[in-house]
Amino acid sequence: MEYETVIGLEIHAQLKTESKIFCGCSTKFGAPPNHNTCPVCLGMPGVLPVLNRKVVEYTLSMALATHCTIAPFSRFARKNYFYPDLPKGYQISQYELPLSEHGYVDIRTKEGVRRVGITRIHMEEDAGKLIHDERKNVSYVDFNRTGVPLIEIVTEPDLRSAEEAATFTRNLRAMLQYLEICDGNMEEGSLRCDANISIRPKGSRELGVKTEIKNMNSFRFVQRALEYEAERQREILEDGGTIVQETRLWDSAKNATFSMRTKEYAHDYRYFPDPDLVPLAIPQEWIEQIRASLPELPEQKKERFVREYGIPEADAEVLTSSRAMADYYESCVRLFPQAKTVSNWIMTELLRELKKDEREIEDCPMTPEALTGLLRLIEDRTISGKIAKGVFEEMYREGRSALEVVEEKGLRQVTDEGQIRAVIRQVLEAHPKEVVDYRGGKEKLLGFFVGQVMKATQGKANPRMVNQLLREELNRE
Repeated sequence: MEYETVIGLEIHAQLKTESKIFCGCSTKFGAPPNHNTCPVCLGMPGVLPVLNRKVVEYTLSMALATHCTIAPFSRFARKNYFYPDLPKGYQISQYELPLSEHGYVDIRTKEGVRRVGITRIHMEEDAGKLIHDERKNVSYVDFNRTGVPLIEIVTEPDLRSAEEAATFTRNLRAMLQYLEICDGNMEEGSLRCDANISIRPKGSRELGVKTEIKNMNSFRFVQRALEYEAERQREILEDGGTIVQETRLWDSAKNATFSMRTKEYAHDYRYFPDPDLVPLAIPQEWIEQIRASLPELPEQKKERFVREYGIPEADAEVLTSSRAMADYYESCVRLFPQAKTVSNWIMTELLRELKKDEREIEDCPMTPEALTGLLRLIEDRTISGKIAKGVFEEMYREGRSALEVVEEKGLRQVTDEGQIRAVIRQVLEAHPKEVVDYRGGKEKLLGFFVGQVMKATQGKANPRMVNQLLREELNRE
């Protein structure tokens, strides 16, 4: 039987506020364990939470960016469960009255544009962190993360493959970064993705039994975990078994998911309105003020890049994949207004080196000024495009300017006609048979002669002049 994969995502994004959602403690990552804590976020008896206005503002920004409807009235609820890193014994979240619902995000797939529904976006506090020491068979609790503000973005089950899920997560991270409300660092846990996945016979409208996959801290792992889980479920059904609704963990070392616990339902959490927090009413004027302040988002920027710079859509897709990447590109184009040339160098040379070093564009050692300095040397024929690639690698590694590398290594392009013509005559004298063959009609040999001249000049001869002068010499009787 042919099966169809059905995926819905739950994405938690830590907001870039300076203080936590219900107290004044710092949200800074990397502080000593249990340093950023107070009686409120530790849930001491008698304390009262106070809502951080900036958290609401950031959540509204994401809700508007994803076309959600903002609820005029929402409230917080207590989600009760016990876990060592949850000091109160409950998490303050939103349940039956979330801040926003019914939005969407469009993604590009192999089949075209797919609209992925957003069920809801709501605010909640984060839990702490457990550090397990297997050598001592003990676990340590760090409460620094407790109370850090989160938004939870829940999608409809509209995704149909692991690849689509990874694409959606990338797009969502880009939106969060463009809005400057989350840094999107999956390794540090500021963006976390859980997935609900099921399979069903192709053509069926009834959803299958789902499993929830946790512990996916990269886009690559999101895709690999979902691919594995879809295949696991398919094999169970084909063998006549049944899928159990459960939460499973992804083990990247073993490339497999493992059962963690049976899946909880809403009633297991005993939600009820938090008596310490008043309901939230959002004035329409505030919503409109935030809407007016929204930045240019990835899809809008991509359309503008195609329209304004005349680059292909595929280029624009890559160059707008993050706000930092788009800013880098535009800085380069301002300095060197040849949009496609800049795009080519960023997408080939620069991204290759960044990928090799596992770096993001924010950590790029080559500034827009340095890259465009190299491109100007190609444009004014100081160096050839081929030599420029070697210069680029040295600039990237050592942080030097293009001119410094060129001058030190004597890489300036040879443009003296007499010098190039002398080399050409030496090459033709060394290959008399090929000269006769060329003059006899084998014009493809021109490439051979060009190669010989470039070799003799160590790649420094101007390629255009070489081609022109070679034709002149070869066409002489």
